[in-house]
Amino acid sequence: MFKFCNLYSGSSGNCSFLETDNTKILIDCGVSSKKIEEALNSIDVSAKNIDAIVISHEHSDHVKGLSVLCKKYDIPIYANSKTFNNINQDLTQRKYIEFKSNKEFDIGDIKVFPFSIPHDAVDPCGFNFYHEKNKVSIATDIGHVDNTILHNLDESSLLLLESNYEPDILKCSSYPYELKRRILGPNGHLSNEEAGDVITTLVKSGVSNIMLGHLSEHNNFPELAYQTVMNSIISHNVDLDKLKLSVADRYKPNELLDIG
Repeated sequence: MFKFCNLYSGSSGNCSFLETDNTKILIDCGVSSKKIEEALNSIDVSAKNIDAIVISHEHSDHVKGLSVLCKKYDIPIYANSKTFNNINQDLTQRKYIEFKSNKEFDIGDIKVFPFSIPHDAVDPCGFNFYHEKNKVSIATDIGHVDNTILHNLDESSLLLLESNYEPDILKCSSYPYELKRRILGPNGHLSNEEAGDVITTLVKSGVSNIMLGHLSEHNNFPELAYQTVMNSIISHNVDLDKLKLSVADRYKPNELLDIG
């Protein structure tokens, strides 16, 4: 058994759940402990049975509920040292297990590969999670995608990929200029069109189950992200029968997916 559930995904907070018969982990903890507990309960999982929380980077929309949840349930935190040391919370009494970026490690029967990504954090990571013959990849908060990242995402059984903003909406938004420049920059976020280009490449090499995530609350909306990506795929004559495309929900869990 290998199952995945997006609990929350978006600029307002991110958290995903992954389980096998023997291991249950959370990826990021960017909403309140109470909301995470409620989301887990909705898929019949108790927070007290979580074996680890894996952290991608230190921004608040990925760590907001970390200290409280770990204190309440004594859950180990897995993060690289730069990320852990830059989380703006009191984690001194929490269990911490350091991983090295771009080096595999194990949590129970799940093999984890944290790969470096371009984002304006101290040492941000995307993740590949392996169990038996299956691979789940999470890649959000990415300013741009290069060949190394494409290689890490290739052959994924399921991919959660950022589709953060629509450029025309962002340019007309009330965001300050510096924030717009940050989002649009090479260490910011992926646009809908950029996500479509990445997905087109990956679908041609066999990736078929993709979830769009980390949508901006103010500069995007699910229908637009989905249609922009789909238009890109169609324009490249990709066989749509080979693709399952969905959008991660911001406020509630998506369905619990059986990966294999």
